Amino acid sequence: MYIICLSGTLCVFYPEFQRWEKAHVQASPTLNIAALEHALNNAISDTSIATDHMYAYLPTNDRPFLSVGNQNQDWYVDSKGNMTDQVESKWTDFLIDMHVYLTVPSSLSLIVVSTLGAMLSALIISGFLAHPRILKDAFKLRLGSGSRLEQVDIHNRLSVWGVPFYLLIAITGAYFGLALPLLGAISIVTGKDPVAIQASVFGEEPTINLGGPLNLESTFQEMKEIAPESEPFRLIIHNAGKTSQFIEIMARHSQRLIRSENYRFDAMGNYLGKVGFSDGEVGRQIIYSMNNLHFGHFAGYVSKVIYAALGLALTVISVTGVNIWLRKRNNRDQINQLWIGVVWGVPLSLLMAMFTGLALDFVSVQLFWLSLVAVLAFSVIVNEELKCRTRLQVANIILLAVVLSTHVVIFRSAAFTGAPLIINTILISCMLTIFATVLRTESNQFSEPFSNANSIQN
Repeated sequence: MYIICLSGTLCVFYPEFQRWEKAHVQASPTLNIAALEHALNNAISDTSIATDHMYAYLPTNDRPFLSVGNQNQDWYVDSKGNMTDQVESKWTDFLIDMHVYLTVPSSLSLIVVSTLGAMLSALIISGFLAHPRILKDAFKLRLGSGSRLEQVDIHNRLSVWGVPFYLLIAITGAYFGLALPLLGAISIVTGKDPVAIQASVFGEEPTINLGGPLNLESTFQEMKEIAPESEPFRLIIHNAGKTSQFIEIMARHSQRLIRSENYRFDAMGNYLGKVGFSDGEVGRQIIYSMNNLHFGHFAGYVSKVIYAALGLALTVISVTGVNIWLRKRNNRDQINQLWIGVVWGVPLSLLMAMFTGLALDFVSVQLFWLSLVAVLAFSVIVNEELKCRTRLQVANIILLAVVLSTHVVIFRSAAFTGAPLIINTILISCMLTIFATVLRTESNQFSEPFSNANSIQN
């Protein structure tokens, strides 16, 4: 749960992390339709590139460049419509895989993660039932009153203040992995074909028998007349290269929670209709709002900052919950040490992967888990909670400084503009926060009897 909460907090800014990893790529904030049309038609006609579905990612504020791709890889597109470098954001992709699949991409892993979302919902509800004074003591915070009481108050106060958000995250998180099993269950109960049920939500494919190259100039001209206030951000070519191919434009609608409304056109740019995520059945609108509701991508940086803050609070709750359990036990054993290793080893291993991604263009799932295992072994060997925690915190600070320095050396002035500047500011804030925590711990160590030093929790 801790790993999912921490990675989910970072995933709020995954578009900015993608841009941070490729800070040297020159921004092209305006859409060059002629270049896009040339690139897509060439890609579809190239048998070594073409797949059943082809994609184009249009320039937006958080992703200011044009790219096209197939089902396996994307390429940047220059002003002449040539496909250039591959679009890669290895660390960000790794982060997303960690949050969605716990780094083991499979349907089973997705179901496991979503089941944890359902369990989180149960924990939130049972937490209220188990603490009858939780609302009465909503503003009771006894910092510096001893590690156990402090941990209890932090856990309970953060739990109360953000409960609507936590339930929202838990429910939407559970949806992503449990949707397909629920689809199967609905199919069994109703006797309807699963494909038909899915089409009733995401729309049926139009029947087309029209070949030829794509005419995107006409398509986007028609799009402007149909939905002038929308913001197209992605384009999908279904059945690419076949007579049944059609174009689907995903477009954002301001002041709406839906991820997009999807508009469909034939290859010549004739409008075929929209799916109905913006004005269709209520259930369809709710389902297509799940992604934005889960990641906070619906009100620009305002919602992103709020989601990041509350996601961090949920991460702290998961840590303090275990801390409270450890303090209530009558004995101290290696579980205490291993938990410290988990709390500070996960971010340390993430930073290690971030550094190798920057310096070596190499991000390894195996290296992440090996790094975490090494930290756990270190925690057991040290066998002293305060010393172990402080050393791991210092290691995080050092590695944060190394990552920041490496990014500046590689990208120079580009590291101080746009999305890269936002991410670097976040990393600096993390470094200062951990440093302040170390100073506070050292202060507590000298103000308390030495015999109580080991009682300080994570």
